[in-house]
Amino acid sequence: MSERRAILSGSTFEERIGYARAVVDGDRVHVSGTTGFDYATMTISEDVVAQAEQCLRNVEAALKEAGCTFADVVRVRYLLPRREDFEPCWPVLRACFGEVRPAATMMECGLADPRMRIEIEVDARRPV
Repeated sequence: MSERRAILSGSTFEERIGYARAVVDGDRVHVSGTTGFDYATMTISEDVVAQAEQCLRNVEAALKEAGCTFADVVRVRYLLPRREDFEPCWPVLRACFGEVRPAATMMECGLADPRMRIEIEVDARRPV
């Protein structure tokens, strides 16, 4: 039977909604949609690029706890309420994923809180 464990970030959303920041299932790591909140202070910038940077710090922390890095990401999904906010984030996203080249999708959709301007979800494969 493969290992399955939850990784929690301390976000109040995880407790209130009932989910984990990430789930490790054998060699697979599924990181939940992650926004630009700084979970230590539960604050969020108004700037979409700053939010993207914080999203990636939050995702990186979950990956690290799972035994992965951005190099192990095989799939990334970007969720934004306004598609025009996506392009300003490209340099930040490219810095993490430019060499990795995971499969990627960008979707324009509503997010849970109007302060949220980007949400990032990834799937990774743990190194053997």
